[in-house]
Amino acid sequence: MTQSIAGWTAWTLLIAATTAAVGADTTLPRVFCLSPQALAQAKARAAAKDEALTPALEKRRKEAKSAMKAGPFSVVDNDLVPPSGDKHDYISFGPYWWPDPAKKDGLPYIRRDGEVYPGSQSGGSDSPALGKMTSAVYTLSLAYYLLGDEAYAKHATELLRAWFLDPATKMNPHLEYGQGIPGRVEGRATGIIDTVGLTHVVDAVGLLRGSRNWQDQDQAGMVAWFTAYLEWLRTSKHGREESAAKNNHGTWYDAQVAAFALFTGQDQVAREVIEVSQKKRITRHVEPDGRQPAELARTKPFGYSTFNLQALFTLATLGQTVNVDLWRYETEDGRSLRKALDFLADYADPEKAWPYRDLKFDRTLLIPLLQQGAAVYGTAYQQALARLPAKQVAESRGQLTYGR
Repeated sequence: MTQSIAGWTAWTLLIAATTAAVGADTTLPRVFCLSPQALAQAKARAAAKDEALTPALEKRRKEAKSAMKAGPFSVVDNDLVPPSGDKHDYISFGPYWWPDPAKKDGLPYIRRDGEVYPGSQSGGSDSPALGKMTSAVYTLSLAYYLLGDEAYAKHATELLRAWFLDPATKMNPHLEYGQGIPGRVEGRATGIIDTVGLTHVVDAVGLLRGSRNWQDQDQAGMVAWFTAYLEWLRTSKHGREESAAKNNHGTWYDAQVAAFALFTGQDQVAREVIEVSQKKRITRHVEPDGRQPAELARTKPFGYSTFNLQALFTLATLGQTVNVDLWRYETEDGRSLRKALDFLADYADPEKAWPYRDLKFDRTLLIPLLQQGAAVYGTAYQQALARLPAKQVAESRGQLTYGR
């Protein structure tokens, strides 16, 4: 615990120093899953032409140029009509469910964990469009905040209006038909994982607040949409089932609820979810040696372990807004976020073999976790980062969103 406390103190001092360095005239962005202080620091350094950030900023510029060509996207563009008959309802299919080769019509579909059925990402699924929309909006809003190009903000605003606000094209705020399985069920609780990217959207809105293209009615409309979606998450059968999930689905459910609660001004809801996650997620999901058994049991154990830890880190970041310290939470037998990170950080070393059977092992998934770990706990994780591809590290978003 001593090292954790020291790391937290260092993080607090960094925030204070950053705020002072940026200056009193700079308004911190209203973000929740990212550090507003780190973003303000990056913006100030970008304006000062800090060469250390050049690779990351140029990468953002290239991504934004590509995102300017994206969309607009809408659920009503889907040729497949949802079971409700309302084209404003979102629909998707379970990615690991395949046609049964023993059946002429393939029904009911059968599960092949970790193997994505190509048809689940086409043939009437809204999931690809949702992913493209959230990626483009986040890319454009971050580039706008850091680089100041109003064209980025304008296009991000257009994409948000098409998906969430325009009566002719907006998505209804629920996921009753998420990750359905042909021949089995029209929608499942697990479909809620589809909207993980919306945690980036609420931060994107905060990054757009300084733009002349983002209007008060846009802000009010987004708050209304997320208020309705949050209500559905917390009261629907699907939402209650996902809340009870004992793997990354449950963790990301909590992260979404907390992020959307903060965005809509329901701080007490966020605080309660994050406080409960200490025992519900960290204690139950992380072993004393840092392993995450529910994720290691999957066919892509490294990817799922990093994915769940990213959700835990997101909850910890959200907790800073409501004064709940997940970063330093530790059980008597040593279960903690830092232990989970330490377990995975060892495999940044290309000479160290991952001891689990894995359909897709990719150690670069550690980059954002190690960058955030270095910002919170101290420089020890910089050594692990040094073992990963230098170009990817230098160009990563974490260089801008987590600080140094």
